[in-house]
Amino acid sequence: MKRKSHPLLGIHSVLMMIFIYVPILLIIIYSFNNTRLSGDWEGFTFDWYASLMTDDHVLEALMNSLTVGIVSTIVATLLGTVGALSLRGLGRRWKGSMNGLMYLPVIIPDIIMGLSLLVLFNQMHVPLGKATVIIAHITFSMSYVYVVVTARLAGMGKQLEEAAADLGATPWQTFRHVTWPQIFPGVISGALIAFTMSLDDFMVSFFVAGPSSTTLPIYIYGQVKRGISPEINALCTLLIVVSVVLILLAQFFLNRGKGQKKHKMLPI
Repeated sequence: MKRKSHPLLGIHSVLMMIFIYVPILLIIIYSFNNTRLSGDWEGFTFDWYASLMTDDHVLEALMNSLTVGIVSTIVATLLGTVGALSLRGLGRRWKGSMNGLMYLPVIIPDIIMGLSLLVLFNQMHVPLGKATVIIAHITFSMSYVYVVVTARLAGMGKQLEEAAADLGATPWQTFRHVTWPQIFPGVISGALIAFTMSLDDFMVSFFVAGPSSTTLPIYIYGQVKRGISPEINALCTLLIVVSVVLILLAQFFLNRGKGQKKHKMLPI
């Protein structure tokens, strides 16, 4: 017999959704407003989106964000996956300690992460630029990949790998034909999350970016200080859409991997 939830819980959920999503919805709506006055609605237009495509500063910030996001995602995915695989065989005590260290960049405040990396680069006399932004993004993105891949490894167990070894498979054959197909959805999901976090990051990038490495979030912040314009609303809308699509894709790959696993475990 199902327990009925209290009506106040439903009201609370609705109010929470309104509080979270109404400001985002307003940004999206006013990105199509046919006037520069944000408070007045004067009609529907796509002009602000078209003007973004001809703005050299926006295009430069976009290319910086894509470059940083792609490079940092590739490296973070590789390091996070290898880290999850290598720490899998550790004892419980050491594994718990290493997991805590790998989870730390996820829970540590962004301002502390950005400031600590800035101090590190200054101490090492590394000039701030695109390279420092990439290194910073790898630092926090790697943990997201590690968390997702570790969860996939914990869910698959070691029975299939042990069975493959008993049948004479080499460690490489076991990894290629057993482990990798099982964790691949998690690797893709972790990579998509890492790219999303890189694309949306402002705080860490703000500390370690140089004058020629302005990313889209930093560009938006600089423009908002002068006032909210329809172009900024349009740019924020595009970032929202891309972020939502990437998160949905990451969730799709995770669910697909779980479905494949259940299907393979069904008795024949």
